[in-house]
Amino acid sequence: MSTCTTASRDLSEPLAGTAATAPTWLLLEQPGPWGTEALTASRLDPAVGRALERAAEGTGVRVALIRRPGRHADLHAGSRHRVFVAHTRPGRSWIRTTALADPGRLLDLDFAALGAGDPGGLAGAADDAPAEFPDDAHGAWQEYTGDPLVLVCTNGKRDRCCALLGRPLAAELTSAGVEGTWEITHIGGHRFSPTLVVLPHGYAYGRTTAQDVKDTLAALRENRVATEGCRGRSAWERPGQAAELAVRELTGEDGADALTVVRTESAAPAWSVTVAHTDGRVWRVSVAQVAAAPPRQQSCGSPLGSPARMDVVGIHAVRPARDGRTVALGGR
Repeated sequence: MSTCTTASRDLSEPLAGTAATAPTWLLLEQPGPWGTEALTASRLDPAVGRALERAAEGTGVRVALIRRPGRHADLHAGSRHRVFVAHTRPGRSWIRTTALADPGRLLDLDFAALGAGDPGGLAGAADDAPAEFPDDAHGAWQEYTGDPLVLVCTNGKRDRCCALLGRPLAAELTSAGVEGTWEITHIGGHRFSPTLVVLPHGYAYGRTTAQDVKDTLAALRENRVATEGCRGRSAWERPGQAAELAVRELTGEDGADALTVVRTESAAPAWSVTVAHTDGRVWRVSVAQVAAAPPRQQSCGSPLGSPARMDVVGIHAVRPARDGRTVALGGR
């Protein structure tokens, strides 16, 4: 049976520059079935879901539902909903968590502040401190210090590939003891299933196996990035995602917080992206938007189309390291 995933794989469609753009993620636990638009088609009060969508619009915060992997997700329901808020910009990434009896309290968040990376935006949205956080001096929100969150897209109502490929991956990771594994409603790129995003760094991956995830987590524990199968860092727009990964390929740099997209100039179909290293090196990366050919389904059941692809057409080093080293100062 042909699916959007098999077509994309057969066409060797590039992964770089295809991640969702989300400097900050707001993740709300909601067990049970999810519809196509999960925030308004699940066991969550649809009025709350719509209000969260409106509150987050244009702020840099992406709202999604999560649930623990399992064949009978409803069995994981409780009186409280676990919530995570994660910011993904390099050198400033963080995760805070709480558990809320009333998800409507999330509407008290300062979404603009959270999108900018300020955890002070959490103030005012706290519930009564849950039992697992009795000593939290700032209310219910607490710094999350567990394993990186591995969010596997599994919403079959959105695309069948996410269920057919994503749910078995999430289950396998859970069985293997990857404690930060959750199912998530939608992160884009169904045709790259199984696809996932790892927080707090925000790197998304596609066509992923359980071993790939274990390798990715092993690297992140050392503050390194595994670039195999990487779609990009969600902190950046798609041209910036492609540019950052291209600089990593050119230089061999794998430090998770070593590179920052400091500027993206011009507009589609061509951009000039400036990528800076913490050691002072700077590159200017030319990125072009190209219509992928031949036409293919971007999602199962959708008509044939030509998804936009981010092609890196040039990289030029414009500044050496601060100590005068001339490491990897080539171009292409």
